[in-house]
Amino acid sequence: MIENEKNKRKSAIVTGASSGIGRAISQMLCEQDFEVYGFGRSFEDTPAQNQFHPVQGDLLDTRWLCDRVKEISLASRVEVLVNAAGVGYYGLHEDLSVKQIQTLVRTNLEVPMILTNRLLRVLKQNHGYIINISSITAKQSSPHGCAYGATKAGLTGFGTSLFDEARKYGVRVTTIHPDMTDTKLYRDADFSCSQEEGSFLLASEVAETVRYVLSQRDGVVVPDITLRPQLHRIARK
Repeated sequence: MIENEKNKRKSAIVTGASSGIGRAISQMLCEQDFEVYGFGRSFEDTPAQNQFHPVQGDLLDTRWLCDRVKEISLASRVEVLVNAAGVGYYGLHEDLSVKQIQTLVRTNLEVPMILTNRLLRVLKQNHGYIINISSITAKQSSPHGCAYGATKAGLTGFGTSLFDEARKYGVRVTTIHPDMTDTKLYRDADFSCSQEEGSFLLASEVAETVRYVLSQRDGVVVPDITLRPQLHRIARK
């Protein structure tokens, strides 16, 4: 028997929860008394938290993804979806492989669109939140990363239109655009964050931005937030 909706614990689904921004957001949501279902590939070094439920698997396995989301939405009251999973491949566009381009499009754009599709009716019932972690590259030219930038621009465009589509149903849609953040996103690039003070963001600062979004009174939505460090620096490998 499915538990009465009123008696279910409020919950959040977060992708990319095993590291970086997704992990920081998951920790913050646990502090806010959410049951957090975090999707990721590996949780071997993830600190244990009573309210955190790791969901280990491949986001690009669409059937598996949809089945897990259905199970979660039946067992708990999903109020927040955070699309934080992302991959980055950089360099001249001609040097990318077909597989890399497909992985960029599927991870950064297709997965958030599918998850939103599967959860939107539930989020309408619960007057919930959809929070997309896009990138500053969605708003500017991104040479040596044009495919990555295109997927993030697509995610931003999706969020902008979804805000207007879903707002009358009580769903709040926010797209966050972080600049250079000290995470593993650049592990395969020929550059990384500069370690100069003021030249990078922390994953915890993006998580605090999500906390700010959730703290607004009913009737107020923050649809678009951009976070940038004071300095523009990168470090070449």
